[in-house]
Amino acid sequence: MNDTSRRPGAGLDTRVPNIARMHDYFLGGKDNFAADREAAEEVLAVAPEIRTMTHEAQAFLRRMVRYLVERGMTQFVVIGSGLPNRRNVHQVAQEIVPDTRVVYVSNDPVVLSHARATLATNPYTTAVEGDVLHPRELLTDPELLRLVDLELPVAVLILSALQFIPDEDDPHKSVAILRDAVPVGSHFGIGHVVFDTRPEAKGPLVEIFQRVLGRTEDASRRSDEVLRFFDGLELVDPGLVYIRHWHPDNPLTAQGRDRTWTMGGVARKVKD
Repeated sequence: MNDTSRRPGAGLDTRVPNIARMHDYFLGGKDNFAADREAAEEVLAVAPEIRTMTHEAQAFLRRMVRYLVERGMTQFVVIGSGLPNRRNVHQVAQEIVPDTRVVYVSNDPVVLSHARATLATNPYTTAVEGDVLHPRELLTDPELLRLVDLELPVAVLILSALQFIPDEDDPHKSVAILRDAVPVGSHFGIGHVVFDTRPEAKGPLVEIFQRVLGRTEDASRRSDEVLRFFDGLELVDPGLVYIRHWHPDNPLTAQGRDRTWTMGGVARKVKD
């Protein structure tokens, strides 16, 4: 599908690159425009492995959801969700437990429009406007509370949103507020690009995403800085690791040198 065959919604400026649509391009999707593809190709010119990393992140998300449902999680809040794809959180979870409740959270009107259209006929799934930096507003959202009972354990998934938020916005505090608000037995699943093994890529990539997001701060982090998001929680095995090593479907695919550099982990709340 080319750009001219689409009818973007009112107020949507397709000349400006969009993180969610860039992500869609990395996955080989068609919900993107020329500006998104140009910015994405700039990223790939610096780090061609980003395309593989995006696919690995999707696989990590699916494994994480299966793991959590199999351990009794039937409520999910997915913060910073991207454009719907072929295997979303609700599809993976509801294949195991059909009435699993899933709330997708985004402040991106493109994502919300797609998600609401996709989820219109699913009574156990919805999409709400919000982001990780406004946790109190999110936790009082009427649509979220229609599906999620915050008196019961909930799985909070933040797969990529944090890696675009600089320390100046204090995302660690926001995650801590969410942690304190959910009951014991809840789980947090977090994924985050780190630059431990690719420090030379940091500068060029930070510059590209600063331009895309219209910001000047550096949001990049090392693994020790990502680990802080799990403060006050108990990491489950194997801890915070490169995501291909997190409960791989085929252990053979997780062997060898890490050529991609997204880390992730799941942790549970064990005490108030």
